[in-house]
Amino acid sequence: MEITEPQCEYFERVLFFVKPEFSAVSEGDLKERANVIAQSVGMPPATRLRKNRIRLALNMGGAAFAGAAISGGIFLAATFI
Repeated sequence: MEITEPQCEYFERVLFFVKPEFSAVSEGDLKERANVIAQSVGMPPATRLRKNRIRLALNMGGAAFAGAAISGGIFLAATFI
């Protein structure tokens, strides 16, 4: 079963796999239950978002430092040659 418009900005669709023992349940009941589950998921916890922001900031800072070090090394090498 596929939910194509979940109420979460992170996902465009959600797939649910129905257990074989519940294959006789009506499609309407399954869709209703799937919609309830898909809508209850929401955003990831704030701690996870904060960790991702910190990791991104560290990666960007490291890349900037590496770029500056390489540029400085090339400048010094060109100056003394």
